This record gives sequence, C-alpha cells and structure tokens, in this order.
Amino acid sequence: MVLAIKVSLLLLLTLFASFANYGFSLYEDQVGLMDWRQQYLGKAKHALFHSSKSGRKRVVVSTEENVIASLDLRHGEIFWRHVLGPNDSIDGIEFVLGKYVVSLSSEGNFLRAWNLPDGQMVWESVLQGTNPSKSLLLVPKSLKANQETVILVSSRSCLHAVSSLDGEVIWRIDLTEDSVEIQNIHLHDNDIIYAVGFSSPTQFDLFQINVKSGELLKHRTATVSGGFSGALVSVSDDVLVTLDAARSNLIIINLKNGEIRILKSPIAHLGDEFSGSVEIVPSKLSGLLAVKINSLLTLVRVKGEGELEVVDKIPGQATVSDSLLVSESQHAAALAHHEGNHMHLTVKLIDNWSSNFIEENIVIDNQRGSVLKVFLNSYIRMDRSYGFRALFVMEDHSLLLVQQGEIVWSREDGLASIVNVVTSELPVEKKGVSIAKVENNLIEWLQGHLLKLKGTLMIASPEDVVAIQNMRLKSSDKSKMSRDHNGFRKLLIVLTKSGKLFALHSGDGHVVWSRLLQPSHKSEACAPRWLNIYQWQDPHHRALDENPSILVVGRCGQSMDGPGLLSFVDTYTGREISSSSQIHSVVKVIPLPFTDSTEQRLHILIDAESRAHLYPQTSEAIGILQSEFSNIYWYSVVADSGIIKGHALKRNCVDVVDDYCFESQDVWLIMLPSDSEKIVATATRKLNEVVHTQAKVVADQDVMYKYISKNLLFLATVAPKSSGEIGTTTPEDSWLVVYLIDIVNGRILHRMTHHGSTGPVHAVFSENWVVYHYFNLKAHRYEMSVVEIYDQSRADNIDVWKLIIGKHNLTSPISSYSRPEILAKSQSYFFTHSVKAISVTSTSKGITSKQLLIGTMNDQILALDKRYLDPRRSINPSQAEREEGVIPLTDSLPIIPQTYVTHALQVEGLRGIVTIPAKLESTTLAFAYGVDLFFTRITPSRTYDSLTEDFSYALLLITIVALVIAIFATWVLSERKELQDKWK
Repeated sequence: MVLAIKVSLLLLLTLFASFANYGFSLYEDQVGLMDWRQQYLGKAKHALFHSSKSGRKRVVVSTEENVIASLDLRHGEIFWRHVLGPNDSIDGIEFVLGKYVVSLSSEGNFLRAWNLPDGQMVWESVLQGTNPSKSLLLVPKSLKANQETVILVSSRSCLHAVSSLDGEVIWRIDLTEDSVEIQNIHLHDNDIIYAVGFSSPTQFDLFQINVKSGELLKHRTATVSGGFSGALVSVSDDVLVTLDAARSNLIIINLKNGEIRILKSPIAHLGDEFSGSVEIVPSKLSGLLAVKINSLLTLVRVKGEGELEVVDKIPGQATVSDSLLVSESQHAAALAHHEGNHMHLTVKLIDNWSSNFIEENIVIDNQRGSVLKVFLNSYIRMDRSYGFRALFVMEDHSLLLVQQGEIVWSREDGLASIVNVVTSELPVEKKGVSIAKVENNLIEWLQGHLLKLKGTLMIASPEDVVAIQNMRLKSSDKSKMSRDHNGFRKLLIVLTKSGKLFALHSGDGHVVWSRLLQPSHKSEACAPRWLNIYQWQDPHHRALDENPSILVVGRCGQSMDGPGLLSFVDTYTGREISSSSQIHSVVKVIPLPFTDSTEQRLHILIDAESRAHLYPQTSEAIGILQSEFSNIYWYSVVADSGIIKGHALKRNCVDVVDDYCFESQDVWLIMLPSDSEKIVATATRKLNEVVHTQAKVVADQDVMYKYISKNLLFLATVAPKSSGEIGTTTPEDSWLVVYLIDIVNGRILHRMTHHGSTGPVHAVFSENWVVYHYFNLKAHRYEMSVVEIYDQSRADNIDVWKLIIGKHNLTSPISSYSRPEILAKSQSYFFTHSVKAISVTSTSKGITSKQLLIGTMNDQILALDKRYLDPRRSINPSQAEREEGVIPLTDSLPIIPQTYVTHALQVEGLRGIVTIPAKLESTTLAFAYGVDLFFTRITPSRTYDSLTEDFSYALLLITIVALVIAIFATWVLSERKELQDKWK
C-alpha cells in the first residue's frame, strides 16, 4: 500500500508540474490567443505606383501620421513600413533611379532615400536653412534609370541640389536676402531650373539657375497691383495660375523665353453662375486648371495668350487626379464623382476631354463618405490596350484600390488616428443556444489532445507548434458575438479623427460595425470636429430588451464657442438613435454618477459662457439634479495664464428660456505666478474605479487609512524657461512643482518641488496615490515619483473596543468641506526610459494588485509592479516589512524583459493605453492605440481564480484513470506479496 501511495504522489507531482501556470512566461504557441495587433497607415497624402516587369507590383504611400509604406498592389498588404517621429511630417515622396524612394520631411529638413524592395534606408541628408518656408521636392523625369542625377529641394528659404547616389549636397543657394517664398520649381530643359515664388504680396520672382553648377543665371521680378492669394499652380512648363487677393480674378503668369508676362482674367468670364467662394485645386493637370467655386468643380483649359475655356463642370462631391503620361504625347486624368452608395469613375484624355477613355460605376459603402483624393495608374492589358487602376482616399481616411469597376482591396486606415475609446458589453446569449463546440469526430479529438500533450511535455516540433496554435484559434470562442462568463469578450467603441465610429471585437479586433458621423451634420456653415465619446445608457436590468448606447460630442469648426453637435449611437448595431446639431457651444462634458429609471446616465455640458446644460432633458433628470444640486462641482484649467478655477451650479439661466440650463458660479480660484510656473499636465481618478478597502495593513499590524476622494486633481507645473525641449535650459533655471488640489474648495493638500527637473510630465492617478514621470536635468536621467495620501483623522480607529461599542467612524462619509488631516508619503526613482503614455490596471473588485502600464519610446508597453513604487521602501527594511512585501530600496526601477506585455511587438506611434476590468477579478483587459492597435489580457497577480484556456482536461482525465489503475494494480501486487510472505 505504501508503494501505491508513492506512485500516486509521483504522478500527481508530474501532473501539477505540467499544468503549472507561469505568470511571467509565454510559450511561442500562445502568442495570438490572448492578444492581437493590427497595423495601419493613416490618411494618405501621396501615392506612387511601381509596376516593374520583374518583381511584385506595389504602391508607395505617405500619410498624415508620418508613415511611409510600400503596399502590395494586389492585396493591399504591407511590404514594409516606417513610422517617423511625431514632428517629422512628410512633405513629398518621389522615385529615384528606379530603385529608391526619396522622402522629404520635417519642413524640408530631412531628405532620405529608402530601398524600394525592402525599405532599408540607403542614405540621409540634413538640409540646413534659416527661415521656415514651403517645402518642395523635384526629381527630374527626363533622365534614365540607374543614371546619376540631382534631386532638387526647396526648403527653409534655400534651394538645394542633392546627389541621388549618396545624398551629398552638390550646391545650395540661400534666398533669405531676397525674402522669396518659393512656390514652384521645375526643370525647363536639361540645364536650366526655373524657381518661382513671391517676395511680397504683390511681387512675383523668377530665378533661372544652372542645374549642374548652381549658378544664378537670371533673376526677374514683376509686380501685380491686385496682389496674390492662394496656391500657385503649374498648368504647363511655362504657364502658372493663381488668384488675386480679392479672389475675383485668375492671374495667369507666362514664363516663355524666361520673361514674365502677367494677365488677368475675371472669374465671372467663366460663366454667369461663377460667384461665391473660389479656390484653385492644387493638382497637376497638363494644360488644365481645376477651380472649385462653392461646391462646383470646374475644369478650365488655359490657352496660349491667357485665353480660358471651360471644358467641364461637375456639381457635388467630385475629385480629379493628377495627369498621368499614357504615351509619349498623351496625358490622362481620373475624375471621381460620388453619388449615394455609387462612385462614378471616368478616365479622360487631357487633349480630348469630351470623350471618355473608360467609364465605371463602383458600388461603395456610403459610410466611407466622399472621395478626398484619387491617384491614377495605367497598365497594359493582354490585348495591348491601356487599362487603369485608381487608388481612392475616402472621407473616413480608408484606402481603396479600384480596377475594372470592382474594389480589389480596402484598408481601414482611419483606425490609425483614434481620438478616444469606450467599451460596451456584448449582447446576452439567448436561451437554448449552446456555447459549446462539438468535435467533428473521434480521430480529430484524439489528434488534438495528442498535440496538446506534446506541447505540454515540450517535445512538439515547429510544425506541431503551428498546428497547435491554429487548432486553438479555430476552437476558440473569443470572437463570438455574445457575453462570456469571464467578461473577456467586449466591444471597443473607438472614435477616429475623421469622425467615424468603429466597434471592434476584443476577441480578434475585427470590425463589427462602423458609422461615419460627419455626413449627417456636414454643411457649408458647419465643418464637424468630433471631440469625445461617453457612456450614455448601459442597461443592466433590461439587458435582454434594450441595447446600450453612447453619446458622441463634437462642435462646428475649431473655435471653442462654435455650435455643438450631439449624436446618440446604439453600440450593438451602430444605428444613430438621435442627433442634435447647432446647439449651444460645448467646452467641457461632465458625466454625473446618477442614472434615471431608464438607466440613462446624466451629463452636464458646459458652454463657452460657463453655463451648464443638463442631458437627458427630461423632468426625471431635473428632479435627480435638484436633489444633488449642492454637491456638483467641477474645475477648469487655463494653462496659458496659469489659472485654475472651481465652479458650482447657481440657479436656472435668467436670459434663456430653458429649464435645463443653469448658471454657474466661481467657488475658488488659484492663480500661479506666470514668471515661475507654467502648467504642463493634469490627472484625475477614473470615475468608475473600484477601491476594495480603505484600510492598509502595514508592518507591526499597524493600519493606515487611504485618503480616497474623487475630487482630487493632480497638477504639474514647470519653469517657463524649461517648458521647451529637454536640454534648452540649465538645471539651475529648471524646476518641477506638483500639486494635489481638492476641486470642491480649492484647498492645496500637497505641494512638492523637484529642483533641476523639467517635463514632459506623464501622470496617472489611482486610489490614494499618483505616479508621475519627468526628466531630471541634474542627473541627466528620467525619473518617476510616487505620492501616497493617508487620512490621519481615522488613525484612532484601530482600537478594537471602539469598534465593538460602535464609536468608530469608519463608515462616516469623507467631506471636502472639512479640513482633512492627511499624511503624504513620497519617493523618487530613476527610470531608464522616456514615456509616451502611462496607465494603471483596473479590476472589477479592486482586490488584485496594481501594475503600471508604461508606453515607452520604442513603442512597447512595460508592466511595472506598483510595489516598486512604494514610498515606504528603505535600504534595510525590517523583518515585518519584508513579510508585508516591501522591496528593499534601489535608486532605479527595474526593467524586466519578461514584463513587456507587447512581447517582441511594437505599437507604432503609441498615443494612449486604456484598461478595462473583466468579470474575472484576476484579469485586466488592456487596449493600446496609435498608428497600430494592440489588445491583450493582463494578470498582475497571476490567474489565481481560474484555469488557463489551454488546460488539457483530457490529460487530467487520463491521469486520474492512470492513478486509479496504478492504485488498484499496486494494491493487488501488495496483497499477493503479503500472502507469499505469510506462506514463508
């Protein structure tokens, strides 16, 4: 019997060793089960097609998110991609030598050459200059491929000629003394460059330069009495067109034979209906000019002596491409006209505009909006005729390739510019629908569990690892459109810069629905700018009957006092329930912690005149607000003037007949000295954060009580001299001051100064502590500091007898009206990384320990245990402190490679990190967004309350059966042996 017990224990140890869950490790076959990443580009600005006979066909694009990428022309997949810095905006791209892509960026400061097949940078040239100016890039097309040529760049009031082989600057001309803003450069012939621009609002300049030596051959000027306005567009090599200052005349500039001839042609001569706002479309059409008058796109042919001829008028949303050289003497252009859910694409010859080369009608989703840009490309068909493909940039920033009347592929690149994120629960699964998946047959069942067993025993081959991962992804329920027991499946509702809403499934990131908000509100008087999204209705008691909804807030134009826009959207279907346009201005939105009988959340919208407007506008909402009227406070920060104000509701609006409008009053004001402090960062607690307990048991069984208040504001200021980039000032002239302010009464609870430190400052506020990141100029390193606040007024509650007789005050509310007795503890640590974003994990009950999620400059996310940022850390902690879990003090915070939640991946252009609690207490859902999107599950205290998804129940069953058989067999053998011993 003893032998049986030993065998059983050995098998049990083997079983638990194979099922052990290592919280800081991830097997190769587990990547993609609990996380996903999606790569995007952003809104395309430039596109170049490369259709060589050898090699794969591709299109190179640059975007407003500072991305340059090469895409597969057949499927839209990314061959290679480079995300430049946030201030390194791309001004233009061109092909060079048939094998390089040249990009000009950072206002003409950087010129780079990228290898076309693999995207490796070949060379980089830094172009010096004095004054900021318009950046222009020109690569002469007349020279053959693989032949050394010069790249012409106009930037920073200088004209540069750069070698295409190594990026060396051959010559440079400084035009600062002439004060000329170069508007256009082109190669007049093989030896002469024409550079034209304006040196004053009324003076036009022409420079003739030798392309080889950089010698200035001629400088001509001309004066126009009406002045210039808008873009200067090149119609041909010798003809340029712009508008006068009054925008009533077209100014035609003829540069034939190097002389300047200026002619004026009134806009009214183009037709009787030509009145209103006039704009020249910056397009390159050989011999044609595109003019937009109100909503009418007009194409005008410019003839020899300044004669204008209207060749076409297109009403509505229409876009024209640049001209494309089809043959040696023919140029073609694409015209895209959007009507409803159809796109009319017409390709015409420039010289014969009346006839259509091709005409196609494409069915397109109306939620993509209108066409912003179109890029045309040609190819040779099998019958030797010309075919065309067009690349569309849509209003929602998506990218579409159209060929032969069909959409070949599309990319949702608007997701590269997410503004804000909220989450929504999925629908409840209906009764009678089983969530279990049935195995196809017994053989597949056995093969699957055999592969899992090989993976558990770590004897799986690389092919087995791939098969295991595919099997897990196939059998996973993570992409189902219903709630799961653990709360892992959710909808991520994201708002993009284009004004489009996307609902992403947290399981695999696929788009459930999308809705473009702008078309319903867009007009000539209102250019919508959507600001934020908020939870509007989240039904819990009627989850089977009603759908959740969100509130999307925007305004017309960029001004703070512009009319506001509201849109209420169903989170399950994307249907717009209702909308309000041209309402009062919206400066701030305050979600209140109250709901009405329909579970709609109350919101207060603050306008530019500091009035408060209540939503929803119902009598029930008014009653709820009146009962809490004296407990509603908010704050405003004017960073430029260093003013922080506290506000409260006063009474109903006097001069406005609106029962839902309320006047506000200033309760307190803090004015910081402008010569010594400049506001750079603020942070507050999450409204929905759950705190498990207010008491914190420390060493020697002592108890400290957290000062927990949702009315605390963290504020950081720096010296005005050090508000620029790091290194622009000395440590003696730099300091960082942090405040903790109660927004109800304006009381400063804590103030601390970091001498010799500066921003940028990133902060996160949770429970009773705040962590912030900054740069220490004295130590030349980044630092992270923590401040924890404790309530001293409850320190006498540790008396057990008071607790028994009921004289304690643990359950009494914390009031901001009384002066609190607080204790602040702080500590600072060196940190080796700069930070882009910072967040903190959140769980449903607040029991699990906290981790800081830090977005580093290499676009990865580091999970740092909050215990490392404990202000009570000391060099030699006591035995009681060690038992409590206090880590010995070190000057730097540790960077453990295994704690990168992004593993070896990068979230390019990282801007924000959002954490969502799951129903399972041990798990936090994290969503990071930038140019890329990343989602994962995080278990700060490991999965102590559940088994892992890849837990092998079959192996458990086999082990139990083996244990029973072993126990029975050893028992029989033991009985037989005892019988034999007795016979002896």
